[in-house]
Amino acid sequence: MRNPFAHRHDAPVGLITITVMLGLIMAIIDSTIVNVAINNIGGNLGASVDEVSWVATGYILANVVVMPLNGWLTAFLGRKRFYAASLAVFTIASFLCGTATNITQLVIYRVIQGVGGGALQPTAQAIMFETYPPEKRGNAMAIFGLGAMVGPAVGPTLGGYIVDNASWPLIFYINIPIGIVAFLMTMMFIPNPKYIERPKAGIDWSGLGLMTVGLASLQYVLERGEHDDWYDSSTITILTIVSVVALTIFIWKMLRDKHPLVNLQVFRHSSFTVGNVLGVISGFGLFGTALILPLFFQTILGFTAFDTGLMLLPGALSTAASMMIVGRLLNRIDARASIAFGFLVFGLSTWMLGGLSTEAGFWDVFWPRLIQGFGLGFLFVPLSTCSLGDIPNAEMAGATGVYTLVRQLGGSFGIAILTTLLLHQTAIAWNVLASGVTQTHGYSIGTLTSMVAQQSAMIAYNYLFRVTAIVFALAAPLAFLMKVKPRPSGAPSAAALAAE
Repeated sequence: MRNPFAHRHDAPVGLITITVMLGLIMAIIDSTIVNVAINNIGGNLGASVDEVSWVATGYILANVVVMPLNGWLTAFLGRKRFYAASLAVFTIASFLCGTATNITQLVIYRVIQGVGGGALQPTAQAIMFETYPPEKRGNAMAIFGLGAMVGPAVGPTLGGYIVDNASWPLIFYINIPIGIVAFLMTMMFIPNPKYIERPKAGIDWSGLGLMTVGLASLQYVLERGEHDDWYDSSTITILTIVSVVALTIFIWKMLRDKHPLVNLQVFRHSSFTVGNVLGVISGFGLFGTALILPLFFQTILGFTAFDTGLMLLPGALSTAASMMIVGRLLNRIDARASIAFGFLVFGLSTWMLGGLSTEAGFWDVFWPRLIQGFGLGFLFVPLSTCSLGDIPNAEMAGATGVYTLVRQLGGSFGIAILTTLLLHQTAIAWNVLASGVTQTHGYSIGTLTSMVAQQSAMIAYNYLFRVTAIVFALAAPLAFLMKVKPRPSGAPSAAALAAE
């Protein structure tokens, strides 16, 4: 009798796609769905704002440590086993998160969940890129991008609805049926390509320690720097030094080792290197604005958490539409021109957002968000395709892990920079506006203070949007430093190679 969980060599590409997209979307949505429930979780578990913030921070810390290990773990465990194990860890941790009775338990379970979730995105991208033949990889990255880009917009909307209409544990429990289905489908449909060889050396414990300490310290600095007033904090100063030293030694070690834990030789491909630079900038815009926009909607325009989620949806739907368009056009146009176009369109949208006032309504935000989402589709799909286009299949898992990590760190840098600028620009605007108030004009002091505070914040948000627009406009020409070398149309896909 045939084992129902034995891999089907004839598994349709569609079933492989559905399998990896289930895990991808689940992991990405879960990284943002928690943000709108932070206050409810803190109140329910009796935790302070600082304590409950670790529910989000712990997940991201675990993510960034696992992502660069993607290639080594894939080779060590095999693709199917590694992806299935990641899904199992994520699903079990989701159940545990929902059962947490205190903040310490929840943070620990979120770290475990982050270990599983950190592997899902780069592994899904590697499987998608290898499963589709070269001439269809634009479509593959468009489908992958739907989860990677639309997920962050759907998360807050779904989280807001659950928090308003149910209880916070449900944001974790909804992962369980999805995770079980994805696990079973992985065992049936995901191939183990023969070109992925088991590592010739054992675990490099010193390299693993250096990487873990370096990346965790760096992510902590970026996550908590503004909160702790940056280098006025001895903890931030010490961890900055630790991260620089540990990561410098780690990179030197990886470049010298014959069988490195993380293959940094993928940077020998110029398109991959340029693509990672652009990935940092796109992460800066995507993750940075993903944080700034909800704050802007709720603190300046007075929207609820659910309404904020709805305001983000037009951009997500626009991204979905543009990704489908560019996925079909990619073989007919210069991918570099599409990347540059996406950067310019995204920059235009943030410039438009920089012209809003405190009286802005739905339609004032709708059109910039629609344009922003449209630009992201033209940016993300060809950027992924060009960046990974020259990477040999045997190195794909490691390359996607590094690529995902770099974009994540770019987002962390973006959030750190934008939140710091927000506070500084608000303080500057406050001083200017407050110094100009010489008469009360019939308003109470409290009312005037509130008005000055709101206008100061509005000026600061406008400044952030305009800065982001300029950064994206300046980055657009870098796309033409990438090389476009389409592979022969007859090249076999990963699924075909695995079946041989």
